Amino acid sequence: MIAGRLGTAFAGFAAVLVIVGSAWAQAPQNLRGEVKSVEAGKVMLAERSGETLTLNLKDETPIGVLAPAKKEDLKEGQFLAITAMPMPDGKLKAQVIQFFPPGVRPAPGHRPYDLAPGSTMTNADVEGVMGAGGGAEIKVKYPDGEKTVVLAPDTAFIAVAPPDKSQLRPGAHVFAVGQKQADGSYNVVRISVGKDGMKPPI
Repeated sequence: MIAGRLGTAFAGFAAVLVIVGSAWAQAPQNLRGEVKSVEAGKVMLAERSGETLTLNLKDETPIGVLAPAKKEDLKEGQFLAITAMPMPDGKLKAQVIQFFPPGVRPAPGHRPYDLAPGSTMTNADVEGVMGAGGGAEIKVKYPDGEKTVVLAPDTAFIAVAPPDKSQLRPGAHVFAVGQKQADGSYNVVRISVGKDGMKPPI
């Protein structure tokens, strides 16, 4: 039962990770920052841009929780979301490896991402894990391509944790996706909270 809830929560959250593009004014935006207050369906967010934003949440707004994971959890056959930077040799240097529950496979493919200038998001199956100590590189495959991903010492590993609305509180760090409104606030589509103060690296 818990696995089913986690899969549903993560599938919803993961689907929004591919929301990037040029028409930001017309599309949901990725928002990252620290929660300053939570009250009556509104979250005040100190966004990484330096702005303080108002996020509007409905009762049914999904609230996910992200927790640290380990490199040793990597194995063939997994479906991952990989945030990375392209390297000159065509490989990807992984910034974040994100684990999905079994059966959850949102938006396979390789595309630009907005974590940092030039970063990419690759949602793909692990075809191979190579190297000593659990794998210095992984091969991943998606419907129209494949990539070699280099795991660096600073690569972050995260996974979904059981849903817990109490984690959404002042001082928490969140990743949210929201649609900007005429008054400057954002109607939140999804929001995920770092467990016990963890800063989501996505």
